[in-house]
Amino acid sequence: MGERKVGLVVTIAVAIVGLCAVSVGLLVFDPRVTGAEALRTGGLAAGSVVALYALWLNDRRRRVEEQRQTLEGRRTELERDRVADERFARAVELLGHETDQVRVGALHALAGLARSNPDYAQTVLDVLCSYLRRPFQHPRYSTSRDWAPEDSDDAERQLQVRLTAQRLITDLLPAADDADAPIYDLDLTGATLEYFELSDRKVGTVLLRYAHLFSSNNLSRSTFHGHVYFTGSTFGTGRLSGRFRCDDAVFHRRAWFSGVHFGGPVRCERSTFRGPAKFSDSTFTDEVSLAGSSFEERAEFDGVVFTRAPDVTGTTGAPTEVVGAPVE
Repeated sequence: MGERKVGLVVTIAVAIVGLCAVSVGLLVFDPRVTGAEALRTGGLAAGSVVALYALWLNDRRRRVEEQRQTLEGRRTELERDRVADERFARAVELLGHETDQVRVGALHALAGLARSNPDYAQTVLDVLCSYLRRPFQHPRYSTSRDWAPEDSDDAERQLQVRLTAQRLITDLLPAADDADAPIYDLDLTGATLEYFELSDRKVGTVLLRYAHLFSSNNLSRSTFHGHVYFTGSTFGTGRLSGRFRCDDAVFHRRAWFSGVHFGGPVRCERSTFRGPAKFSDSTFTDEVSLAGSSFEERAEFDGVVFTRAPDVTGTTGAPTEVVGAPVE
């Protein structure tokens, strides 16, 4: 006999016993009670027993249903994770495809996965950064070799894929003024970038050591909550003059620009360096403006080479006696 049937039989038996016990008890101990009244009171007692059983049964059904829904939710979540893992693995596999359109599609698939499943955001950013760290040459970047027309065309197609990866990195990073958004890190050590746009973004640690940046690159109005390392990087010319803009940015921790070669104009106006900053042994081949920027901790400019006198108007905390004139 099932547990539910046993419970029902026991409940009915208890109800009958209660009915009889209450009715007989009233008749024996209270002569004023009539038989009908005693039977009615006993019936109420029996009904109460049945009602209690019904409540217990409903509560049990509710708990079983909740457990079922929990298991179903876990099953759905596991299925969703499995599908996401398969999408991720397939997209990463397609990044090695020989056709540039397929690689662009794989990059967008990874970005879509990061948007729909935020747990993948940092992983997808790591993959995009890893793609940009792959060795890359372009006719505009290297004049030391003769480029065959087919090699030049292939390099241009690869560049379009890389520009897509750069744009998706920017799109996946939260806005600089979003205080509740998570903080993501970027590792672009040794990467080759062109038109790298990181403005108006909230970022954690940024590693751009020994990177090569061409054309115009922009970090303006971004907030960096982790360390920022540009150590040994080179800003080349590319399509246009190699401009570097970093206006109104906030660096909360280290900002290391030591040993950097700036091949074009540099503008870093009204930026705030709340952690230590280092520009030691860097070379500036064009105009430089640090106007309105503030250095709240140690700022090192020893060994800096300027070809033009930098604009340090309104700068606070920087050693103006070091950066005030070009080094001959």
